[in-house]
Amino acid sequence: MRNLFVRMIRASRLDAQTYEEVEADPSSLPGAVFIVLAASIAAAIGAGMRNFADIATVTVFSVATWAVWVGLTYFIGTRLLPGRETKSDLGEIFRTTGYSASPGVLRILGMLPSVGVPIFLGVTFWMLLAFVIAIRQALDYTGSGRAFAVCILGWLIHGIVFFAFVMTAV
Repeated sequence: MRNLFVRMIRASRLDAQTYEEVEADPSSLPGAVFIVLAASIAAAIGAGMRNFADIATVTVFSVATWAVWVGLTYFIGTRLLPGRETKSDLGEIFRTTGYSASPGVLRILGMLPSVGVPIFLGVTFWMLLAFVIAIRQALDYTGSGRAFAVCILGWLIHGIVFFAFVMTAV
């Protein structure tokens, strides 16, 4: 458990070596899943959910949309915009991006009056930066530009799917 928290701190510091370690360590998948769940629960509480049913619903939806974003990012990064050295599998992408959600546990602070919304948004941006680093390392890109493009494309498609789902549910 200590190793998990140390890796979470290092991943939050955008330490590329941590993402390389997680990429190469298949046994880190349960930790990555735990981080995504914890960050999703923190986001639900930070966004104002107070009862168990709402927190559970938002958490399940957050994890599902994260999985869609990861899948899209994997496809875009390995099929549409691969680098010369790109070789990866879905497990590597899930592990590295799972750890990139580490700063997300701080989104629980979104519930604080006055400062909560800026903290929530700042942490969300921090998570996006971590996601870019995770993708850069997992897809063996030599720079962050391609990783950023892959992440943004995946995020945009993910956002459209999310918006469409919300609009049909309302």
